[in-house]
Amino acid sequence: MAKTKVAIIGSGNIGTDLMIKIMRLSQTLEMGAFVGIDPESDGLKRAACMGVPITAEGIDGLVAMPEFADIKIVFDATSAGAHHKHNAVLQAHGKRVIDLTPAAIGPYTIPPVNGLDHLDAPNVNMVTCGGQATIPMVHAVNRVAKVHYGEIVASISSKSAGPGTRANIDEFTETTSQAIVDVGGATRGKAIIILNPAEPPLIMRDTVYCLCEDADRAAIAKSVEDMVAEVQTYVPGYRLKQAVQFESIGDNKPLRIPEMGGEFTGLKVSIFLEVEGAAHYLPAYAGNLDIMTSAGLRTAERIAERMAA
Repeated sequence: MAKTKVAIIGSGNIGTDLMIKIMRLSQTLEMGAFVGIDPESDGLKRAACMGVPITAEGIDGLVAMPEFADIKIVFDATSAGAHHKHNAVLQAHGKRVIDLTPAAIGPYTIPPVNGLDHLDAPNVNMVTCGGQATIPMVHAVNRVAKVHYGEIVASISSKSAGPGTRANIDEFTETTSQAIVDVGGATRGKAIIILNPAEPPLIMRDTVYCLCEDADRAAIAKSVEDMVAEVQTYVPGYRLKQAVQFESIGDNKPLRIPEMGGEFTGLKVSIFLEVEGAAHYLPAYAGNLDIMTSAGLRTAERIAERMAA
């Protein structure tokens, strides 16, 4: 079966890592074009060396390329602001779009949670790296016990956060918080991102706190472990740092949640994760790149299979 041709807009960390993954790992996708705006970017230079058609003229350059006609799926790895323009152009040309920015024009997509739900959507949004790492955990808890409040803290190395990530910090928190609700199932969500400047660079770490209804703790722990195993099928470096932690919050000491305007009781579930990258582009500490691009790759392959069916 012929591979589906794809293009990537954005020659930074995420776009370059994704390109390498497609070329090394995918049995269904083929690089058709790699797009940037800086002809001196490392990503464009690497793409050219690997024989991928390139342009440094952005979306306009992509549309003008002779290869554009054969491209079926376009990944956008630029910024939330730029994605609005890119999406409008691509939709006008009938291209399927996978959004790796926090623009959230299309439905949120987390492969092990709702990865099959939006395969026919013209645009799907991959939330954020923190969302891809933590929302499966919120969902895992919620499928056993209703989550009233889910809070996530994503800590990544400063060296793995490129200009696009840094420009989208506000969008990161807003998009991830909403996806905790819409995909994770929590009544309310909150997201925090930390760019850690430590040297040597630290691996991606994620903490998930859920306040949920009281339920069988063993069932919650098993649900979390099962979800970890599911994520590991496409992100091998994804793992629990320790056993799931539980704390009963009783009437004698209720938990005050300012975002929800009150005090709450129930079961507090704490989940501690780390994500080691596959080092396709940046070193293994950049698990944030790995989980985002791996999720995008998994989603694109499913869409391609659906288109070919």
